[in-house]
Amino acid sequence: MDFQLQRRLMPMQVFSLPMKKLVTIQLALNACLIAWTFGLQKRIKEQGADAVKFLLYYDVDSADELNQEKQAYIERIGSECVAEDIPFFLEILAYDEKIADAGSAEYAKVKPHKVIGAMKVFSNPRFNIDVLKVEVPVNVKYVEGFGDGEIVHTREEAAAFFKAQDEATNLPYIYLSAGVSAKLFQETLVFAHESGANFNGVLCGRATWAGSVEAYIKDGEAAAREWLRTTGFENIDELNKVLQTTATSWTERVEA
Repeated sequence: MDFQLQRRLMPMQVFSLPMKKLVTIQLALNACLIAWTFGLQKRIKEQGADAVKFLLYYDVDSADELNQEKQAYIERIGSECVAEDIPFFLEILAYDEKIADAGSAEYAKVKPHKVIGAMKVFSNPRFNIDVLKVEVPVNVKYVEGFGDGEIVHTREEAAAFFKAQDEATNLPYIYLSAGVSAKLFQETLVFAHESGANFNGVLCGRATWAGSVEAYIKDGEAAAREWLRTTGFENIDELNKVLQTTATSWTERVEA
């Protein structure tokens, strides 16, 4: 298993993936296009992709029947990725089907359980996942020292959740930004590292380019392009500098 993982990931850089070739399939299980249902990974590879990334919404506390269907679907994708010798990135977005607002303090209280629990499930070798793309285990806006409003977790509690998340998987894992600001995302990565999280990089978007949307709405395409050329570039450059001191190589996790 480890040998196969290294062989499939070796040509790639986790910190700087060839995004134009990284195909993201974000489909509801019941809405997959029929033409892409069978031989999905073969079709993706034929389009020139270097990897497959599938986004899955998952509540560890949903009915077992529903979660078994989701797990079976991921097993199938993983098996096809092995057959096609292409890396499989699973992006997990945890949720609680009884809480409508994922940004609420109510959800912040259960988020660690939801995120870490889902990681444990999909770290099982039966899924043939190469890299997990996951949320940080807490909503940092509700962590002491980060937010200005209600506090749900102390810094010590949050640090323990980051450590527990790291221990929940033996797979390489990378963080998504969940649309927070560039500054907050960078501060979160530093906190994760200080908490003992040996994460292996990031794969994010909005934390680096979200501001260009406002520039486009107010002043048009030229302004958006200028924002991306200046502020957007600075966001990515600063993020890379943070990663150099906080992230660890995926090879260390595989070889451990």
